Amino acid sequence: MVLGTVQGLTEFLPVSSSGHLIFLQKVLGYDIGGGSMTFVNVMLHFGTLIAVCIVFFRDILGLFKKPFKPLLMLIVATIPAAVVGVLLDDKIDEYFAGPQAMILLAICFSSTAVLLILCELSARSPNRKERDLGWRNTIPMGLMQAVALLPGVSRSGSTIVAGTLSGAKTQDVAKFSFLMSIPVILGSVAVELYGFIKEPQFSEAANGGLYTAVGVIIGVAFAALFGFIAIKAMLKIIGKANYKWFSLYLVLLSVVCICLDITGVIA
Repeated sequence: MVLGTVQGLTEFLPVSSSGHLIFLQKVLGYDIGGGSMTFVNVMLHFGTLIAVCIVFFRDILGLFKKPFKPLLMLIVATIPAAVVGVLLDDKIDEYFAGPQAMILLAICFSSTAVLLILCELSARSPNRKERDLGWRNTIPMGLMQAVALLPGVSRSGSTIVAGTLSGAKTQDVAKFSFLMSIPVILGSVAVELYGFIKEPQFSEAANGGLYTAVGVIIGVAFAALFGFIAIKAMLKIIGKANYKWFSLYLVLLSVVCICLDITGVIA
């Protein structure tokens, strides 16, 4: 319930859901080495995917209507994250499960904070001229989504920053950013389910039996519920381009990560 709630709220608010999940699992004492929590985390992301599909159901259907340009842009924007995920996903999990996790999270959280400030300054600039969403916007958004595979770098935040700085309309950027999460999450779920079926002995969910399975289902439900709430809230926030409080929160969270590491509270 706790992990699902955190995942749902932080997937679409610009604060990094993966970073929060790792932080919370470290604080709660989970052993996340060897990717033991990867299956659970991916399923929680599936919960937020449900929320996206509910909110943007008509937009998703619209992708499959002529002239198919939005669908093509979505496919191209997904490629960088897919390539980086295939090549580096295991390495990223390994580094962020290790003893240096808190320092890495602090760096990534603070980097997201800086990006959000830049985004707010750009969105509120009196000289800003917005244009319809196009290739010059979606390609940078796709590249930033690949960078956001690093826990602590917000996927929604970084893609919205890229779209905004490249001059697209903020509401169009927000909608496309949320749609971009669909193929990435679907790909992750497919890979993890394949591994789960092929080698269930390495999955904590399999070892936990029915008890863990019920827990995962509850987590997915909470992620979907709070993901829905977060999307609705984020659409309003983007309209006002008010990101400074998220930046402040991320800076404070970075400080907490550093303090936990220095004091040895988190091993």
